[in-house]
Amino acid sequence: MAEPTFPPRAKLFTGILFHRDHDLQAIREAFTEHYGSPDLEAGPFPFENTVYYNEIGTDLKKYFLSFDTLINRESIAEIKIFSNRLEKNLSEGSQRRMNIDPGYLTLSNVFLASCKDYYHRVYIGQGVYLENEYRYTDKSYTFWPWTYPDYQQESYLNFFHQLRSLYHRQLKEIK
Repeated sequence: MAEPTFPPRAKLFTGILFHRDHDLQAIREAFTEHYGSPDLEAGPFPFENTVYYNEIGTDLKKYFLSFDTLINRESIAEIKIFSNRLEKNLSEGSQRRMNIDPGYLTLSNVFLASCKDYYHRVYIGQGVYLENEYRYTDKSYTFWPWTYPDYQQESYLNFFHQLRSLYHRQLKEIK
């Protein structure tokens, strides 16, 4: 019988879909206050993959932030709840102005938190599900059939490869 093991802490990041630059700054400040200083940033990248987010505005952009503080993996549920609350607080009435998707990276995978159930997502508690976007094999991230189209872009993959290198160095420093 195998004994339970606890994995190393993970690298928190968030993907931010936004229209107005000052919204991005407000999100950056709120996450920094709660989860540490940003240590890697990428974007903004044009976001043209779906009309699902048209309520936010036109000429949408995606921006990634990661944070220097590593997280316990189970804390991603409360981080998703925090990001939803932040989205709501920054909304104008019922008009959502951004979409915030927190996730975490390990040496093997990249996960995104969601509040929507689907066949490839795992329930982790508090109304939150976890979706595996990439797996790391043969020294590269590989996406799944369900990986979001924008996450299949080379620019995103480059960010996650850089983030993995940063995370790997952090893990070596901890030991």
